Amino acid sequence: QVQLVESGGGLVQPGGSLRLSCAASGSIFGNYIMGWYRQAPGKQRELVADITTSGQTDYADSVKGRFTISRDNAKNTVYLQMNSLKPEDTAVYYCIHRGAYVYWGQGTQVTVSS
Repeated sequence: QVQLVESGGGLVQPGGSLRLSCAASGSIFGNYIMGWYRQAPGKQRELVADITTSGQTDYADSVKGRFTISRDNAKNTVYLQMNSLKPEDTAVYYCIHRGAYVYWGQGTQVTVSS
């Protein structure tokens, strides 16, 4: 079992920044991918960004150039730095840990509004 604890969501004005964190604990070993998905009201959950153990990253086209994903393997923690936030970034953001099994965090709300 892997437990994921997210933090860092909140309300921010358009153009602002937020940093999300997700700390994993439990049965963690080997290579695994960590990342972030988001789900806006009435929409499907979509990939925002993910990162492999070796640091390879993948981003949704809608966030390229604005969001940066990083991880600290020693702390089993993944971060999502979100800059130049737009109202359309408003969603619940979910952390994911993908190894032999897939684990999801509980989600953290990000609201971009003036």
